[in-house]
Amino acid sequence: MSAPDLLYSELEEDLRSTVRRLLRDRCDWTAVLARCETDEPYDLALWRTLAGELGLAALLVPEELGGAGASARELAVVAEEIGRAVAPVPFLGNVLATAALVACAEPPAELADGSRIGTVAVGLTTPPQAPFPQAVKADGAALTGAVSAVVDLEVADLVVVPATDADGPALYLVDTSATGVTRTPTTPLDLTRRFGTLDLDGAPGRRLASGADAERALRRALLTAAGMLASEQVGLAQHCLDSTVDYAKTRYQFGRQIGSFQAVKHRLADLWVGVSSGRAVARNAADALARDTEPELAVAIAQAHCSDLVVLAAEEHLQLHGGIGMTWEHPAHLYLGRAKSSQLAFGIAETHRKRIGELADLPTP
Repeated sequence: MSAPDLLYSELEEDLRSTVRRLLRDRCDWTAVLARCETDEPYDLALWRTLAGELGLAALLVPEELGGAGASARELAVVAEEIGRAVAPVPFLGNVLATAALVACAEPPAELADGSRIGTVAVGLTTPPQAPFPQAVKADGAALTGAVSAVVDLEVADLVVVPATDADGPALYLVDTSATGVTRTPTTPLDLTRRFGTLDLDGAPGRRLASGADAERALRRALLTAAGMLASEQVGLAQHCLDSTVDYAKTRYQFGRQIGSFQAVKHRLADLWVGVSSGRAVARNAADALARDTEPELAVAIAQAHCSDLVVLAAEEHLQLHGGIGMTWEHPAHLYLGRAKSSQLAFGIAETHRKRIGELADLPTP
């Protein structure tokens, strides 16, 4: 087995430059803050540009299914930039749905071209190794049940629903405009990424996979999304570090830059070490997903580190900005909200540490 490649290729750096330029022009923090408390918290026009015009939603889709034929490595670069900008776009739900459909060998054409938005009906805190959900029952093609904390649900057009039917576990595709589908938004801590409860009352669904194939497809979708979330967390943490360093160079107290104080230096140095380590494990997870070389272990390692790192970075960002960081007019709370919600997504760090122990045959408490 060859060693993982943690470096960014020239193509990946070009992709980063393109995405960052677009987000800088269309998604600066003032625009995010102005939008997040309106009736339209998601910037769907921006998402259509990212997903459709730039083709980013098709990166994970093989060419034979009508996609770009790229890999998780390229998508991870996009995730970093979305985290850096706390972009209010349905990225995570679409990754879940696209990965599930690809694992079912189902062409996700409408998701890949950005014309429609998808998600998967699992709770946001569901780890990749969780048992197959039992909340939804299928009677023929009619689905009944409820699933809470479904990410990006309020803007989703299509939902991949794990259900139990006469043959056991199965995945169904449901159109949210169909009869029997109700979506109830939940008041979020993270104003830039929403979730809600999906209620199905005899809603029509099209079966995508059943039995072991359904379980395998759902696990792959959760694993892919968790790996991409680690890269998003690294991007967010890097922004918090960069922003705080810049502030420490320009903010003066007692006639000195606050960055000259040893206590501030130590906190920023510790954060730099954490972000550098986070980038290494997140890149390893993306590379493992791309090459399919022990991706479950790589993603567990990335999430065990990055899910706590991102909250630390957001807290240091807020605290070291002092009084201005505590105000609503400063973007620090946007980053803290996204960091905290992502810390809980797909399992907390302790869950992933236990999984590492299981996969590596190490004793755990």
